[in-house]
Amino acid sequence: MNSPVSPYPGRTAEAVAHLTPALWADATRALVRKALAEFAHERLLTPEPLGGDSYRVLSDDGATAYHFRARRFALDHWQVDADSVTRHRGGDEIPLDALEFMIELRASLGLGDAVLPVYLEEISATLAGTAFKLTKKPATAAELAAAGFQDIETGMTEGHPCFVANNGRLGFGVHEYRAFAPEAAAGTRLVWLAAHRDHATFTAGAGIDHERLMRDELGDEQYGRFQSSLTEAGLDPAEYLLLPVHPWQWWNKLSVTFAAEIAGRRLVFLGESDDTYLAQQSIRTLFNTSHPEKHYVKTALSVLNMGFMRGLSAAYMEATPAINDWLAGLIESDGVLRAARFSIIRERAAIGYHHRAYEAATEKGSPYRKMLAALWRESPVPSLTGRERLATMASLLHTDRAGGSPAAALIAESGLAPTEWLRRYLDAYLVPVVHCFYAYGLVFMPHGENVILVIEDGVVRRVVFKDIAEEIAVMEQDTPLPPEVERIRADVPEDMRLLSVFTDVLDCFLRFLSPALVGEGVLEEDEFWRTVAECVRAYQASTPGLAPRFARYSLFDDEFALSCLNRLQLRDNEQMVDLQDPAGALQLVGTLRNPLSAF
Repeated sequence: MNSPVSPYPGRTAEAVAHLTPALWADATRALVRKALAEFAHERLLTPEPLGGDSYRVLSDDGATAYHFRARRFALDHWQVDADSVTRHRGGDEIPLDALEFMIELRASLGLGDAVLPVYLEEISATLAGTAFKLTKKPATAAELAAAGFQDIETGMTEGHPCFVANNGRLGFGVHEYRAFAPEAAAGTRLVWLAAHRDHATFTAGAGIDHERLMRDELGDEQYGRFQSSLTEAGLDPAEYLLLPVHPWQWWNKLSVTFAAEIAGRRLVFLGESDDTYLAQQSIRTLFNTSHPEKHYVKTALSVLNMGFMRGLSAAYMEATPAINDWLAGLIESDGVLRAARFSIIRERAAIGYHHRAYEAATEKGSPYRKMLAALWRESPVPSLTGRERLATMASLLHTDRAGGSPAAALIAESGLAPTEWLRRYLDAYLVPVVHCFYAYGLVFMPHGENVILVIEDGVVRRVVFKDIAEEIAVMEQDTPLPPEVERIRADVPEDMRLLSVFTDVLDCFLRFLSPALVGEGVLEEDEFWRTVAECVRAYQASTPGLAPRFARYSLFDDEFALSCLNRLQLRDNEQMVDLQDPAGALQLVGTLRNPLSAF
């Protein structure tokens, strides 16, 4: 029998070169540290004080103990010292093992029989990704802060700050990880298909049509080549729409799962893109490195990652350009948002393929309905002027191997007092978030990966939000919406509306930024939260017409509900949230003391 052909020819051993005992131990220690910190924050674990800054967590059966040192911050944030974490059983210290950690604490974590093995697979993949990142040449925080847009994007080492299993990417083989993971920083080419118009839907924002977009994205030469391919196959190009596909999706899904569509010439393979693309932190979004001014392309990718199969719904895509045009118009017409220089990069066009058989066989929301769709999102590069540069906001939470913070490096570059730097960042980032909430009942998902900072001389001058259509909601019934945009209106209980700001901004981002700056000795914790409070107060003073809403939804209440993200994933790591009812899926456990209430 012939040996199977390696997809990584001549380099099979190299594919797992990062899986060494030393690197695995380092990755394990980092993950167990994070698990102790975030599971304690979500009150899945209750560390037992041992005196001073020392704590202990016992396994479910009491036979294994984890000892560590930690510093406690506002919002019940546990900053666990990774080097201090030790594991003990029967009087002996034994090595850390992340998979055994999850099994030893499975009851405390609520890991059921169906979820546990998949979660262990996600943990294994996350560890392997960390080990790979540890092989890369380390960059200091200052070097990363000054790096180019895509160097920063691929230089992130942690992923989502809250989720413990945050780099599962189940479906990627190790060779595909090295080809398509953002940290691998490997250029890739899109696969292009022609989709018959009877089965595909293309929608676009104002002033955009399919042919013009395709010529702009592909160039006239490649566009003509694709048209000729259809003609030479005896097909009429006018009956087809062009559709970009992630290479993984083509090889692993479409070429098999959509085989009947290909055989019936409802889908036609055309070739690979001339341009090279780079995967972003969100995996399925690709940045054009050959022509950075061209659109990002977001593609369907049937890979399980952090609680969701990362597909794209053909039906959902239809309204995407209209939602983006509506939001862009609202921003342009709002004086507060204009003053903050707030902007979005619009999703300008979308295409989805409808597989009749799978749609007949499944309910709305099924992964089988999300295997073939794409959208084109504006690039922020053409908007830059002067010395402006771009960085993902996630970089503010990055720490280098010496514990250095890019946020502290930016403060040093700016020459500003730390509180002044922080205030300018908050005026650019936080003010648009709270204003959209109070003025329109409009909420985003403004986590680090969804926000792009525009920086000049170390100072955040403005921010750009992305990933709009799938991740915004309008909770205010009085906010007028065009009929084609109505799907973003959400019926959220009155007492849960402000959680979008408390959870997504305070608990899931600023909770981490504050200790990073405090740990660097840049400022004190009280100074940090006082500056946040002053930003909110100044915004409220500048918009007195919204005073009744400020009283109705107070950002200065003593407490707010603790909404737990890991609990969602631990409960169901394949469909973490029902996107039709996101509020109904929340895992709320007690409350957090609001650090703004003191100010």
